[in-house]
Amino acid sequence: MTSEDSAPPRHVLVLHGIWNAKTWLAPLARRLRTQGFEVELFGYPSVFGGPEIAIERLIRRLSGSPPLNLVGHSLGGLIGLEALRQQPELPVPRMVCLGSPLCGSDAARSLGRRRWTSQVLGRSSLFLQTGCQPWQGRTEIGMVAGTVARGIGRLLTRFDGPSDGTVAVAETRLPGLADHCLVPASHTGLVFSRPAADQAGHFLRQGRFARNGES
Repeated sequence: MTSEDSAPPRHVLVLHGIWNAKTWLAPLARRLRTQGFEVELFGYPSVFGGPEIAIERLIRRLSGSPPLNLVGHSLGGLIGLEALRQQPELPVPRMVCLGSPLCGSDAARSLGRRRWTSQVLGRSSLFLQTGCQPWQGRTEIGMVAGTVARGIGRLLTRFDGPSDGTVAVAETRLPGLADHCLVPASHTGLVFSRPAADQAGHFLRQGRFARNGES
């Protein structure tokens, strides 16, 4: 693992979520670059390709590369975590997930039960429904979850606690995370949120999120 006393890699690979493309990540990439990171965007077919193809491509991209960190929005966080689980020797000291339903998404399960919407999530449907196994790898994983309940998920399921409108905060609390924080953003808004980008950068540098005005 990366310690706070070592210099973390400045190169960051950013993964988008479902129904999106690399261009969607431009605002997040710009904010990370202003913090001094070298940002590369990673695209994959989120609906028709399926997670297996995306995971395989990501493993190929990371294998043999110099150390770099990951940031994944929504489904991108699940893709990144599963790649690291399958290949624990990949050179990724830290990863930040933005609103990723690592424990599985009730909204995705609701979509899967409805005949007329069951194909909306494509081949990523089951992955989003079930989530990931508790994390035990060496990469430090941080989660930034949103608390502005504005999104399509409210039409599909009832959130008993705080959510970003698509993913419940409880669905982001996978056992084994190094740190977890909340920001005032919706699920889509996490990509455009300055607090989310600032917290992501802080975790990539320090291995923990900023608190009490810490910069």
